[in-house]
Amino acid sequence: MTKKSLSLRWLEVFQLISKLGSIQKVSAETGLSISTVSNHLRSLEKALDVDLVDHSRRPMGLTPAGTVFARHVHEGLMALKRGEAELRSGSWQHATDLRLGLIDDFDSRVAPELFRHLSASLPRCSFRHFTRPSHEILDKLQSQKLDAGVATRPPDHFEGLMESPLLRDPFIIILPPSYEGPVEDLTRSDNTLPLLRYSRDHTIGKLIEIQLTRSKINLPNRFELECNQSIIGLVAGGSGWTITTAASYYRARRFHENTRALPFPGKSFARTVSLFTTNVYPSTTTRLIHNTLQNLIRQHVTEPMISRFPWLNDDFRTIPAPPE
Repeated sequence: MTKKSLSLRWLEVFQLISKLGSIQKVSAETGLSISTVSNHLRSLEKALDVDLVDHSRRPMGLTPAGTVFARHVHEGLMALKRGEAELRSGSWQHATDLRLGLIDDFDSRVAPELFRHLSASLPRCSFRHFTRPSHEILDKLQSQKLDAGVATRPPDHFEGLMESPLLRDPFIIILPPSYEGPVEDLTRSDNTLPLLRYSRDHTIGKLIEIQLTRSKINLPNRFELECNQSIIGLVAGGSGWTITTAASYYRARRFHENTRALPFPGKSFARTVSLFTTNVYPSTTTRLIHNTLQNLIRQHVTEPMISRFPWLNDDFRTIPAPPE
């Protein structure tokens, strides 16, 4: 008897079931009804004449045959996606679509020029630009809702993405001009000037808290904000002090006259801002975006900031792309 051909949709659904462990979660992820997801799985199992999923387990587990098949399905679907990407933009001059996410540190000067440069280099390409926090950019990349994204490297492990480091961005402290005490006193728990924290839901906030813990600095958590401009504005108004990065402080230039920037007391630390892409995105287009961003960040961020604060010279720098 002739075997029934396997449907690409069956394979995609099976891959999601192996990843999420639940037909309900696959339904929510794909927008398909629960019954449709179940039918796709049953059709695949019938076509192969083997049970792929142990339906008695919660979350649903794969059978030994399902585990082996899931590995081949993953490799096969990745090959198909890589082939599609290469056909659509295997040569960077022929790229036709780019969904790019950027953290807000670069939304005022770098982003407009980036898209002007890319539109000239990629004449057939349509662009969609998103400004999001780093963790949201990485989530969207992993769910393939973005092609590329500029984000802070997270402190925890992430999978399925290619990273091209762009910028070493040191953490610094920002003080109101009215503060006249020793900088070291700011890290004492009895200091009267409060620390204005970045939200610990955001990558930058997590990195700061990790460093404070390593340094055995325990400060009251009275203020925790998401918006960089609001934090620097509050410092300028004398409401507290903050730990931020050189790039984030540069973005808040309108508050520079009413704030003071100093190196972080104690052991220095920095974040790495990188260009992340999916592992199927063409390397030629990735390199074009990386090189363009590197030049624009140097021109509009690192060089002007170092000119004003020369003590940043050794720490605040762009990172060249690795050789081909």
